[in-house]
Amino acid sequence: MRVRCFECPLRRRRAFKPKTETEVGFLDALKRDHLSVPPGTELIQQGQEDADLYTLFSGWAFRFKTLPDGRRQILHFLLPGDFIGLQGAMFDASLHGVETLTDAEFCVFPRRRVWSLFEQVPQLAFEVSWLGAHEESMVDENLVSVGLRNAGERVAALILMLHRRCRTLDLVAPDNSIPFPLNQGHIADALGLSLVHTNKTIARLRRLGLFAQSNGRLTLLNPKVMERLAQYYEDEPAPRPII
Repeated sequence: MRVRCFECPLRRRRAFKPKTETEVGFLDALKRDHLSVPPGTELIQQGQEDADLYTLFSGWAFRFKTLPDGRRQILHFLLPGDFIGLQGAMFDASLHGVETLTDAEFCVFPRRRVWSLFEQVPQLAFEVSWLGAHEESMVDENLVSVGLRNAGERVAALILMLHRRCRTLDLVAPDNSIPFPLNQGHIADALGLSLVHTNKTIARLRRLGLFAQSNGRLTLLNPKVMERLAQYYEDEPAPRPII
């Protein structure tokens, strides 16, 4: 399936800055493919030397790193509009892997051709750099959780962050629920918790009436208390670039 950048419904969402027709045309010419993959697909392998760059068009994924003994740290959860693979393209081989959480679609950009942005369209090159810095800031926020927040605060902060990101993408339903394909293993690997501790923490927050989960969705029931618990207060983010 080929989705032309001129017809892309994703870039029309309020989360993203508008682009000029010239910029969209350049990206449309740069795009090589439109890839559809099932859950559990390892889009980029840790150590891969020839990984392309991608924009997540639909679905969820995550970026992760593993130790030789198989232990995994999830670095960042990826939602539609996120630009993937920039860090790996800066080095000889990717320092992390990327795996899909759901059925997902990706816009594929050849690794070597992306650098033409810096020669021909400086504004798009700046946006690529901005997206890399933005993702780093989100990883920094998770590092604050792992370093300073207790288990309940970590889970609350993660849920609030994902809910806020879904809101900008118009993925929040009228009942304040969002798609939530994460299982407890994903949460544990993202927050530096054991699976048992994660299970007990989620159960406790549910009993407190802070959120509910059903049929692959999570409903935020008491966001103000969640914010106070997590000490996580964020304004509505400004529109951001999309490649």
